[in-house]
Amino acid sequence: MEQFLNWAYMPLIPPLLTLLLVLLTKRVDLSLGIGILTSAFVITNGDVLGTIQKIWDAFIGLMIEGNWLNTWSAYILIFLALLGIMSAFMSMSGGARAFTNWALTKITTRRGATFLTGVLGVVVFIDDYFSAIISGQVAKPLTDKYKVSRAKLAYLVDTTASPVSVIFPISSWGATIMGLTAPLLIAAGLEHISPFESFMYMIPLNFYSIAALTLMFIVIFTNFDIMGMRREEERAFKTGILRDEGMDLTEDDDLPTAKYSQKEALIVPLIGLAVGVLVGMTITGIQEGGSLNPLTIIENNSITHALILGGITGVLLSIYYYYKYTKDDKAFTGKSTLLGFKEGFMAMLGPMTVLTLAWMTGELISELGTGSLLGAMVQNSNIPAQLIPAIVFIVACIMAVSTGTSWGSFGILVPIAGNIIVTLEEPALLLPSLAAVLAGGVFGDHCSPISDSTILSSTGSGSNHITHVMTQIPYAMIAAIISLISFVVVGYTESTWISLIVFAALFIVLFVLIKTIYNPVVTAESKEEIVEV
Repeated sequence: MEQFLNWAYMPLIPPLLTLLLVLLTKRVDLSLGIGILTSAFVITNGDVLGTIQKIWDAFIGLMIEGNWLNTWSAYILIFLALLGIMSAFMSMSGGARAFTNWALTKITTRRGATFLTGVLGVVVFIDDYFSAIISGQVAKPLTDKYKVSRAKLAYLVDTTASPVSVIFPISSWGATIMGLTAPLLIAAGLEHISPFESFMYMIPLNFYSIAALTLMFIVIFTNFDIMGMRREEERAFKTGILRDEGMDLTEDDDLPTAKYSQKEALIVPLIGLAVGVLVGMTITGIQEGGSLNPLTIIENNSITHALILGGITGVLLSIYYYYKYTKDDKAFTGKSTLLGFKEGFMAMLGPMTVLTLAWMTGELISELGTGSLLGAMVQNSNIPAQLIPAIVFIVACIMAVSTGTSWGSFGILVPIAGNIIVTLEEPALLLPSLAAVLAGGVFGDHCSPISDSTILSSTGSGSNHITHVMTQIPYAMIAAIISLISFVVVGYTESTWISLIVFAALFIVLFVLIKTIYNPVVTAESKEEIVEV
């Protein structure tokens, strides 16, 4: 038994089993639970009591760090609870309805509603968590009116969350990536290139992120809905049913709503949340970095503390407007206020549970050494140097899908890819290879049902989580294939421009094919597409 459990490739079994169960059962919580049990069982070599202890330790480790609260995971869960409460009071104050009615005077087509969502996701680039939650919350009332499926909304939100964060240097991702690449630049003899310059060079080489964003806007303007997304959009457009009947999230649809309100009841709390997050990032960045330098602040800020500050600000403002627009309505009592807190929290209980299980899974998979095993497979392989960027991209994709974390892939594969290039004395391939790691990590974020940013995208959009993952995968695969070809080209030509020309040509061919042979589900773009839901 012990000999079997020590088999070299055993670390791959638990994540693969988890992914298989997700696909077969459509139950994220059940699949994650079995994945956690299997991972702990393998780690302890089949010791039943040790397995139970390992699972308990993984849970406690998320909540307690040393003798104090683990502010990373605990604060994110608290933020989700605050967001649910904030959403409930914005709904009860009538702010969501008022904003939608106002937006309908500006956005008059279904395409306009989806385009606004895409642009909003690009604008909110500070952090992928923040973007995933806020973009969905703001856009949902408007896309609901135009019968856009929740799966489509979640796709738009998720497609802009991680890709935008990873290609913007002024984001919570940018400074960390610069920190990872700095020692590799010195080892490769590229001291003349600063970490910031290297990040800027990698932006056009991050083919997957650019491909995902490009494809998203093609989907918006051509209604290119395929496979599961086509089914979701067809049902939404024809019947007004925007999400699966087997919805795994609860919403505040049954909460009482103020009869008279203004759009400020939604806009001001959201602005307050955003300002609170930015202020929190600035304060914590200055405290930790000891400098007013913007890059130092970004590198050293605590996004979790900032989210809490923003969440509290948003909740207080939403409660203020709730009382402002309901104080003269006798239908609203103290029980209504308590109902807002209760329903807001309950709306986030499912996502909070799944996110906790996903974190536990990631922690145990990390202890298994799944990522290290995949990285070693790349390092020990005998392949041409020109294919290193493409191979690294594939491995990063597999690793991120298996572990549910792009950051885990970055932390393991960035040093490995860099050292491979240094060993082969191919400095020209260093930045393309590092960009391939970033690109593969983002792909994994989009395709893994245990990815936290994907879970939050489902949460913010009110979409069934598995439906979101399954409808997004075909688009992610199209973007990944185009990216893989581009990484092969840049590996052999060592030219960013040539690879970008090939990249653009592939998208032109795709666009022409879509316009020529694709028959969209939705063709009308009129106000008559509005439906009450």
